[in-house]
Amino acid sequence: MQAAIYRGRRSMSVDDVPVPAPRYGEVFVEVGFNGICGTDLHEFFAGPIFIPDGDPHPLTDKAMPLVMGHEFSGTIREVGAGVSGWAVGDRVAVEPVYRCGECAPCRAGHYNICQKIGFHGLMSDGGMARYTTVPDYMLHRLPESVSLELGALVEPMSVAYHATTLADLNPGDTALVFGAGPIGIGVFQALRGQGVEDTLVVEPSATRRTAIERLGGRAVDPAAVDVPALVADETQGAMADAAFDAAGVAPAVRTALGSIGSRRPLVAVAIYETPLETPLLELVMHESRVQGSLCYTGADFEAVIALMDEGNYDTTGWVETIALGNVVEEGFEALHRGEKMKVLVDPTR
Repeated sequence: MQAAIYRGRRSMSVDDVPVPAPRYGEVFVEVGFNGICGTDLHEFFAGPIFIPDGDPHPLTDKAMPLVMGHEFSGTIREVGAGVSGWAVGDRVAVEPVYRCGECAPCRAGHYNICQKIGFHGLMSDGGMARYTTVPDYMLHRLPESVSLELGALVEPMSVAYHATTLADLNPGDTALVFGAGPIGIGVFQALRGQGVEDTLVVEPSATRRTAIERLGGRAVDPAAVDVPALVADETQGAMADAAFDAAGVAPAVRTALGSIGSRRPLVAVAIYETPLETPLLELVMHESRVQGSLCYTGADFEAVIALMDEGNYDTTGWVETIALGNVVEEGFEALHRGEKMKVLVDPTR
């Protein structure tokens, strides 16, 4: 079978590799679609960062070169020994987290911050291929109403959904989202699905603002609008009930902290390539807080799938599909140049 093999910084090729076989507790999945994630871009252009280079990962015993891809859906084609509750033909989204089950976060049920955390497609051979094998605990069933294309977005949308659960918001509250990339769009759609309709997206890119507006949202350019003043005016001085940083840049963090109300959170769901200075005095004076958000749990996956089943997610104008053979130029390079927003790889093409 063909697969996208990562060998290091700017080194990836689509090559023939052996078809994997399921081991005990695993299923054999025919991949439907695999999304290219921002983490994948960081690995390709600046890595290896998370992908093991040298010593193998302790939970997977794998190091590069390896097949990339951790955002994917597919159809079960074979069930390995020791697996129950799953059958050939089941359509699934894959929650790609390896966890030790022994560290303090795992014992507390927070395996998304496992001290040895690993990801299928970053610490093992992943879904940017025709077939892959995964442990059965990673599987989430897709209802008939959710296509495999949409199913491949469950993983990144769960990253966004998990962030919304950390903000203590209720229907009728006011929220700000900084950044209208895939995660920012996911935060916006998750909030809307939870009844938080008063959401303002702050995004400097006209293309991305247009994408949000096509989805029924409201977006502003921070270079043209004084965001804290706008929020103060629209909330009669109460300010926003929560802000979400999906941009990962210092100006967004500063503006967000100036736009939230007292004792309200800024939820950081971005990856920060450089250290940021935190205005601690502002946090102290307003008793506001910065809340980190990492990955997701199975509950987030199930919540996103339920919202998708209800029709709450729309891919219009921001998701494109490409062939596996074009993954470098039409996928990684095009995303890096800002020509596309979200790319799904079709391994059958």
